[in-house]
Amino acid sequence: MLKNIDPLLNAEVLQALRAMGHGDRVVVCDTNFPADSVARETLTGKLLRIDNVPAPRAVAAILSVLPLDTFVDDAAMRMEIVGQPGELPDVQREVQAEIDRAEGKSWPMGSIERMEFYEHAKRSYCVIATGERRFYGCFIFRKGVVAPDGQ
Repeated sequence: MLKNIDPLLNAEVLQALRAMGHGDRVVVCDTNFPADSVARETLTGKLLRIDNVPAPRAVAAILSVLPLDTFVDDAAMRMEIVGQPGELPDVQREVQAEIDRAEGKSWPMGSIERMEFYEHAKRSYCVIATGERRFYGCFIFRKGVVAPDGQ
């Protein structure tokens, strides 16, 4: 165990998040996402897991150590519902709350059409599968920078 590190962040996930550079993207996905096949096309080339927890809990753990990129408009993105791109299901509202909590302010997510989301995911640094069983529990986060003061 480590102090001040969420216990959901296993060694493989921590290593990937640490290795990512400014602007690299991490995908956090639900159980229905084609995680393994998409992960094989990412920079890490393998699927990472935070099992048995819903997406909002996994996102809270990840954002406890991963700063979001303040230089771009797409630092936090969600997969759009097919045919209803403006609708936000509960899982996305809950993840929005975790983003706002981690950043200490309102930080609205952008959205990506489903098939385009898959293409963005393939070009990401890594994919982290969660135990989220609700539909559209899929997100992409772009890593920001940590200032010299550690914030």
